[in-house]
Amino acid sequence: MGDPRKGRKKYTSPGHPYQKARLENELIIIGKYGLRNKKELWRARTKLANYRSQARSLLGLESDTRIEREKLLIDKLNRLGIISVETEIDDVLSLEVETILKRRLQTQVLEKGLAGTIYQARQLITHRHIMVQGRIMTSPSYIVPVASENDIAYASTSPFGDEAHTMNASLSRESTILEIPEKKIMRRR
Repeated sequence: MGDPRKGRKKYTSPGHPYQKARLENELIIIGKYGLRNKKELWRARTKLANYRSQARSLLGLESDTRIEREKLLIDKLNRLGIISVETEIDDVLSLEVETILKRRLQTQVLEKGLAGTIYQARQLITHRHIMVQGRIMTSPSYIVPVASENDIAYASTSPFGDEAHTMNASLSRESTILEIPEKKIMRRR
């Protein structure tokens, strides 16, 4: 039979544990994309770093093998929706972590209007209410390929697929952020 594979970390944590600017930036990104913890952010950063290191290694190759491998890398990133076809290998080096986070299923569900908030999108995915191309997905971190982007919908077993469901009725209304006037706080002396 053989032994199971050894589990390895899919992320690299920052080298320095406390850098105020990095910590504040991470906190903003975690809130914006509804990540559960910093490990998810570090996983996306590591994935981006791997793509960038592939691009850097391609720049040092001879032109005949370089062209083939550049095309493979650009095609892969194009299929995932991270870059467009017209981009060059230098553009891969300037990618940000937010371009990968925008392609997550959790973010795509919110952008499609299937959820009211980024946190609700995560809950719908983990509770098996969302399917992509007919397959129920339970991983909010799934990177949605461009070909599957239009096939994100409620699962057939989900009650949210019904148009009369209360959540769908509230989402279909014009969703604008209401401005709530600030109340003056009276302090006692």
